[in-house]
Amino acid sequence: MREGELFGSWTERSQIFRNRELLRPSYLPERLPHREEQIGRLARILSFPLRGETPSNVFIYGKTGTGKTATVRYVLGELEKMGRKLNRGIKGIYLNCERVNTRYRVLATLTNSLLNGTSSVPTTGWPIDVLYETFLRVLDSEERVLIIVMDEVDRMVVKKGDEVLYDLTRVNSELERAKVSVIGISNDARFTHYLDPRVRSSLGEEELVFPPYDALQLRDILEERASGAFQPGALEGGVLSLCAAHAAREHGDARRALDLLRVAGELSEQEGAMRVTLEHVRRAYEKLEEDKMVEIVRTLPSQSKLLLFSLLLLVERGAEKVTTGEVYEAYRRVSLQKGLDPLTPRRVSDLLSELEMLGVVSTRILNSGRYGRTKEISLNLPTRQLRKMLEGDGMLLPHTVSLLRQAKLGGWEWTGEAW
Repeated sequence: MREGELFGSWTERSQIFRNRELLRPSYLPERLPHREEQIGRLARILSFPLRGETPSNVFIYGKTGTGKTATVRYVLGELEKMGRKLNRGIKGIYLNCERVNTRYRVLATLTNSLLNGTSSVPTTGWPIDVLYETFLRVLDSEERVLIIVMDEVDRMVVKKGDEVLYDLTRVNSELERAKVSVIGISNDARFTHYLDPRVRSSLGEEELVFPPYDALQLRDILEERASGAFQPGALEGGVLSLCAAHAAREHGDARRALDLLRVAGELSEQEGAMRVTLEHVRRAYEKLEEDKMVEIVRTLPSQSKLLLFSLLLLVERGAEKVTTGEVYEAYRRVSLQKGLDPLTPRRVSDLLSELEMLGVVSTRILNSGRYGRTKEISLNLPTRQLRKMLEGDGMLLPHTVSLLRQAKLGGWEWTGEAW
């Protein structure tokens, strides 16, 4: 291959895309269709700093892909612009609490954002009281309103507790020049039940609920993005409607609809097609479903993975559907083989219910007459695909993977001490 040929074909103008970045979840459009009401309500709540007053804390919830984060970013951007015009010090700081997920990290990140690179707080090592005092001093060094957006705040609270929320919702009583407002964003409508009542009363001063989009609303969103993302005539009729219909079935997730349309376009581009067709959408849907399941299995707790591994062992032996009792016995034996204390049958039943909610398994109640009722469990993933996911997990290596290989050959049995 001659010099410069490797990427030569990829630098040419795409026949499909004009600007695929418009289909990314990170892209913030100038207009958010079907979120006018939520934008107006949030703007009213956050307008107080323009008059020198402290805005209320806000709690926002709704399912993934309902425009929560985009709406907050849009309104904050407009608020900061107006603040500059009126010479009001208004600053918004966005935190993703899936990554910035401890009290220390939150306070350190906020402090470093306020310092604007003039100096920095280390990511670990300071006593928490010293860090908190530093945050207060830096924040109160000038007259301003700080609006802290805590996206996916439920993940942090469930794992690490709500201490930092208590800090931030009470911080105004310790400030003289600055004011603070907190916007919490959650996918879990039950999130507030995990909070200390004192935090709940402060954080929930105002609430906004984002309902799922329906298929027609999703199509409007796709149509607006597609007009700038694709070349004229690159979409076959019905593509946008099919993408919207798929996403509407999954709780009205606009992010999912955009991903589906983008991946369909990329599949079309890869094979050199002139247009994105309904077949490309179908294949894109299958690809995203597979990717979603891989991510779900990858992020499962260790005990859930072990339970799923035990179910896979039974299926590899030829059982397409098994009962909860059979799964528990296999799980118990695998746990003992790995030197782990097995969970109770009740807890394993709860884990199976969680796997069913995630779509990894399906269950069906069987009525056995005088012997009572039991659940019949089946895998929703191809065994080869699930085996590959689990074999790539360090928790199951090395000897438990060999069980899978033996199970596939049908040559293993339980002797009382080992398989």
